[in-house]
Amino acid sequence: MLVVGAVFVDVKGFAQNHYLPLERNVGEVQVTSGGVCRNVAENFVKLGVKAQFVSMVDDNALGRDVREKLAALGVDAEHVIEAPKGMGMWLAILDEKGDLAGSISRQPDFSAMEAYLDRHGDEIMASAEGVVLEVDTNAAISRRVLSLAKQHGKPVYSIVGNMGVILQHPEYLHDVACFICNEMEAGRLFREDLTHLAPEAMLEALKRGSAVAGIKAMVITMGAQGAVYVDNQTGEFGYCPPMEVDVVDTTGAGDAFFSAAVAALMDGAPLSQAVQAGTKLAAQTLRVAGSCAE
Repeated sequence: MLVVGAVFVDVKGFAQNHYLPLERNVGEVQVTSGGVCRNVAENFVKLGVKAQFVSMVDDNALGRDVREKLAALGVDAEHVIEAPKGMGMWLAILDEKGDLAGSISRQPDFSAMEAYLDRHGDEIMASAEGVVLEVDTNAAISRRVLSLAKQHGKPVYSIVGNMGVILQHPEYLHDVACFICNEMEAGRLFREDLTHLAPEAMLEALKRGSAVAGIKAMVITMGAQGAVYVDNQTGEFGYCPPMEVDVVDTTGAGDAFFSAAVAALMDGAPLSQAVQAGTKLAAQTLRVAGSCAE
């Protein structure tokens, strides 16, 4: 699988006691490399899926360390280039329950990655079986990757970061085999508040909204309520309940869900089975203090 997206440095603070936003909170602070597509690439390797990552890291010791660690995990990092401000940064605060209480992200400068894909994108795409695209890199990169994938007949599975690009260019989703997001992201795309819907109502909103948006297949993850899905090409739709787990850290669970679901779809599984696979890996990720399951 070809994975195209950003690398971030994750700075995560874990509150030891009840989290108070305006107070000094005792807890633990961890610094790790992350980013949704970096996490997906790692998850793919752990699932036994070959992953080639197209991305950037900073042109310094920290960036080289991230690249070396990816390679050590088994990710093909040949096309992870070094560039000034090549990595983003994500600051996250988690409360005493392990739930995300707040976050701030700084985006990378994607100009070097744009130029690299212009020069090498065709040869990179030719060897891929399928593509994972972080649509929120920037519009130029998304257009280039979607165009190359169409030329080479490769399925594209999209994942979002901040929804910035996809809200400006929802038509990009017309060329995606399956779009997976959470209820807040889906609400922004459909322009309605979905955060308080029960699964049955969420499924109806998904069926209606995805059809209007011209999306071939879509999954909405709902955290502790599970996930709903629809395949507008086959007519398949449904609800997958969550697995009960003792939550340690919620960050990365959505990326894990996406990784396992896409791996199953690439294996020929129907969407219902893919969603079940995603639910299982997400549950494993929730049990550990990191962005990827062990």
